[in-house]
Amino acid sequence: MIHYTNDGKAIYYEVAGNAAASETVVFLNGLTQSVLSWSMFVPFFQEKYRIVLMDFVFQGRSSKEGEWRNFDQHAADVAGLIKHVCGEPVCVVGLSYGSIAAQHLLVNYPAVVKRAVLMSGIAHKTPYYEAVEKSWWSALETGGFSLMLDVMMPMVLSEQYFANPIIPIEQMKQNRRDMSVGSEALFKLMRATKEREDYRQKLSQIKKPVLVLHGEMDRLFPLELGRTVAESIPGAVFNAIKGAGHTLNLEKVPIVCEAILSFLK
Repeated sequence: MIHYTNDGKAIYYEVAGNAAASETVVFLNGLTQSVLSWSMFVPFFQEKYRIVLMDFVFQGRSSKEGEWRNFDQHAADVAGLIKHVCGEPVCVVGLSYGSIAAQHLLVNYPAVVKRAVLMSGIAHKTPYYEAVEKSWWSALETGGFSLMLDVMMPMVLSEQYFANPIIPIEQMKQNRRDMSVGSEALFKLMRATKEREDYRQKLSQIKKPVLVLHGEMDRLFPLELGRTVAESIPGAVFNAIKGAGHTLNLEKVPIVCEAILSFLK
């Protein structure tokens, strides 16, 4: 299904789960993901919750044209979709890029959120992350999405996952290539993170219940960056997922889903 933003961009979304449920959970994708990336999560939520999956502008089947969007604009897009599809406050679960967008949603549009789960996110950048960001940008410029994936995968998946992959690494890369939105769209998405300023002080404005989940083995955003997100939000709960890397909708899925479901209850 398609919802149009205030500036006419198409947002692709899907609705699943229990249509009669009293609560809706909205899932927000990581950088190179799409609505398909939540396929292992859906079975855990579909009985008790209505589920809304969406692609940000420049992702998946959403619009690719136009100038890059900052996270305030992404948050406005999410808020508009929630008002259009749900008409009432929802639970929001965001991963990485989606977790950052959810932070801006909580600050700018608190009325549309009941509670939120922020997975594998950051509130500020470090010199180490900026070096990683530069390597991804350079890889995308030099060798396109295929080279960027080669550089990216060891940063977003744990060593345990490489040893015992649920989806073989080469198959995962091919799946990502098949749904690739193109280098231009990826540059626009990455620009939002590149230009984002320190958000820690803004997080202190949040008054909604928040659970912060972070992989203990996250190499892209080391554990302390996730802990800082939780410490910046009044009353937030922090949970480190043992043995997990960055991509928590792929690693330790039953444990992660149980943590989310316990929080939502």
